[in-house]
Amino acid sequence: MLRSAEYGEPVTRIFVVDAFSEVPFGGNPAGVVLLEGPASADWMQDVAAEMRHSETAFVEPPASDGVRPLRWFTPAAEVELCGHATLASAHVLDGSAKFETSSGLLECVRAPDGVIWMDFPADPPEPIAGTDEGFAFVTGCDVVAAARGKFDLLLEVGSASEVRNVTVAYEALAREPYRGVIVTAAAGQGTDIVSRCFYPRVGVPEDPVTGSAHCTLASWWSNKLGRNRLTAEQASPRGGVVMIEMRGERVRLGGRCSTVLEGDLVSVGSGSPAGSSGLR
Repeated sequence: MLRSAEYGEPVTRIFVVDAFSEVPFGGNPAGVVLLEGPASADWMQDVAAEMRHSETAFVEPPASDGVRPLRWFTPAAEVELCGHATLASAHVLDGSAKFETSSGLLECVRAPDGVIWMDFPADPPEPIAGTDEGFAFVTGCDVVAAARGKFDLLLEVGSASEVRNVTVAYEALAREPYRGVIVTAAAGQGTDIVSRCFYPRVGVPEDPVTGSAHCTLASWWSNKLGRNRLTAEQASPRGGVVMIEMRGERVRLGGRCSTVLEGDLVSVGSGSPAGSSGLR
């Protein structure tokens, strides 16, 4: 186990990684905690709340088969699937890793060009009728089509400019029975689709780049556009690009990462694999 040179206490390595971005301060920042062993859910939730990123990933050491247990927490709740924090975790582990998660086995592989590809379950959304009157309150503009995925509500609007300028009623959305909402449209000029993603119910008003949402977007747009390979832009203020490749019931999501912070999470309380939490 690592130890703090100054304090002589056990520490856990912690990183901040900008996922789906080649440069610092773009894409979606994720916390990545490399655990020395199992940790309590309460402790992980406390660390995620302290980090205040949309998700913090907690990675345990590998089992005998090389697979590492992985969990994700927002500042307010544990989630069942998170793409950008998985990408960030693989980046910290040199690009290639296998993770056992609540959404099954997820495998990440770094390609020769540096792109990390994640193998995720596809999430074909089911269309919902009555879109215009039922969901205009979310986007403030006309909704062309609506569908419900495993986690999120997908709302297709008429143009990329409407996606970029959308305003969301956060308090109303937080009361809806969805993890969050994806607002999307077909795009152009180098990208096939554009989206923005909002998750006030789990403490994330707008997520900068949402890997798991692209499991839903991939299924929706590959059918509509008739192509298995797509380039997607998430048009948040930070923004990012996700490469998509549909493979039947699975989807490959590709992106790059940049590490912006690396440090020690020092044990000073209960519940952590070494005892507690405190940044040094």
